[in-house]
Amino acid sequence: MTDVVHNDLVIIGGGVTGLAAAYRAHQQNPLLKITLLEASDYLGGKIMTEEINGFTLEGGPDCFLSRKPRGIGLCEALGVTAELQGRKPAEHKAYVWRNGRLHTLPEGLSGMIPTQLEPLLNHTLLTPEGAQRVAQEPEIPVKESDEDEAVGTFVSRRFGREAFENLIEPLMGGIYAGQADQLSLEATFPQLRQVELKHGSLIKGLGNNTAAQDVYYPPFVSFKQGMVGLVQHIVERLGDSVSIYLNTKATQIKQTAAGDWLITTQDNQSKMPLDATLRPENLKSKTLILATPAFINAKLLSEVAPQAAVAHAEIPYASTALVNFAYDTAALPKLPEGYGYVTPQVEKRDALACTWTSQKWDHRAPEGKTLLRVYIGRYGEGDVTKLNDDTLVDIAQREIRETLGITAAPQLRHIFRWPNGLPQYNLGHLERLQRIDEELGQLSGLYVAGAAYNGVGIPDCIKSGEAAAEKVLAILT
Repeated sequence: MTDVVHNDLVIIGGGVTGLAAAYRAHQQNPLLKITLLEASDYLGGKIMTEEINGFTLEGGPDCFLSRKPRGIGLCEALGVTAELQGRKPAEHKAYVWRNGRLHTLPEGLSGMIPTQLEPLLNHTLLTPEGAQRVAQEPEIPVKESDEDEAVGTFVSRRFGREAFENLIEPLMGGIYAGQADQLSLEATFPQLRQVELKHGSLIKGLGNNTAAQDVYYPPFVSFKQGMVGLVQHIVERLGDSVSIYLNTKATQIKQTAAGDWLITTQDNQSKMPLDATLRPENLKSKTLILATPAFINAKLLSEVAPQAAVAHAEIPYASTALVNFAYDTAALPKLPEGYGYVTPQVEKRDALACTWTSQKWDHRAPEGKTLLRVYIGRYGEGDVTKLNDDTLVDIAQREIRETLGITAAPQLRHIFRWPNGLPQYNLGHLERLQRIDEELGQLSGLYVAGAAYNGVGIPDCIKSGEAAAEKVLAILT
C-alpha cells in the first residue's frame, strides 16, 4: 500500500474554478499545503487556446464580461490587466440571421433585453404586429405568483413571442446553448424578475437605470495571447507552492471518523501518461473542494452524500462543437462590419452562431488572413460531438456558404469538441442546489464549485472557486 500524502486542502478539477480556488487559498494563507488534481493533460478546463500557423484559435470562451467583478478582480490581483484587450473599436456590430438575411442587432439592449422602444418599432427583425406587441410591454401586468417560470415564458409574457423568438432567444442561446422554454428564470436571469417586480416593466426599469458605472474596462475583454493567458498567469503565480498533478483522476472520496478526507486516484492514461511514481495514489486532507462538472461530482459524492449526488446527476448538459476556419482574406467576399451573428432556434439550422474572430479581436490572425469560428450544437438536439470531423466541417462550411457567401476552401480547419460541456439551469435548478447544500452542509470541510451552480461564465466560475476557498480558510485559519 502506498503512503498517504497529507494536505490542508485538495482541489479536484484544474479548470478556472479550481485554479481560482487554489490561488485564493494560497494568497490568503501561503503556509497551507495544497494539492490540485486534474484528470486531463492540461489546465484550464473549457479555456483552451491553440496557436497554429500564426493563428490563435479559441476552443472555448473567447472573452469574459468585465462588469462581473471577479474576472477583472482576479486579473487585477495577478497584475496582468495591461494584457487585456477589448473588441476592435470599429467592429461592435452583431447580427441575427433570420428569414434568409442578416439583421443588425437593435440599439438599446441591456444584455439581451430591450430598454428602448424606438429602435424596435421599425426594426427588420419584427413585423409591425411584433413591434406593436413590444410597445405594450410597459403596460403588461406583473405576474403575481412567486413560482419560477421558464425564461422563454417570461420574455414572451413581457415582449411577445415574436420578439422572444427572433431577438432574445438567439442571444440567450449563445450563452447556454439551451432550450429557453426549459431554462429557469430564477437560476439564469433572476435580476429580470426583480426589475419586473420593482418597476412593473423591464423597459421602464432597465431604461431608467442611470446609476454611474465603472467603464474603465471594455464590456468584453480577452487576453492578447488568447484566454489561455489567464490560466498561464494563475499557474505561474502558484509556482511550486501548490502541488499540481495532471492525468490524475480522483476515483473515490471518503471521510474518516476524525473528519479528514481520503482521496483515491488513478492514472487517467491520457495522451501524455504521467510517471506513476509521481502520482499520489492516496491523499488525506483536512478540506476538499470538488471543482468538476456535476456529473463527475455525482460519482464522487455517491458514497458520502447520496442525495447530493442524485441532485448533481439531475443537472443536464449540452454538448457542442466549434469549427475554426482560416482563409486568405483576398479569397473571401467582404464580410459585413462587425464580429458575427447568432441564429434563432426557429430557423432550425445546425449552427448556433458564427464569429468573425479576426474582425472581433486583434492578435488572432496574420496580416491578410481571416479567421472564423462556427458554433454547432444545442441542448436537446443530439450530441454533435459524436459526429466525425468531415461531417462537422460540412455543416460549418454549408453554414457560412449560405449566410456569408463563402465558397473558398479554408487553408486551415480545426475542431474542438465539448461533450457534456455546458450545464443547463433548467426549471427546478434552484431546488436541486438546495438539496445539494442541505446534505453537504452536514459534512465538514467538503465544498463544490464550478459552472454547474450559480453561473456559467468565467467570472462566475472564478467567484464560485474563490467562495469555496474562503469557506476552507474559515476552517483552517
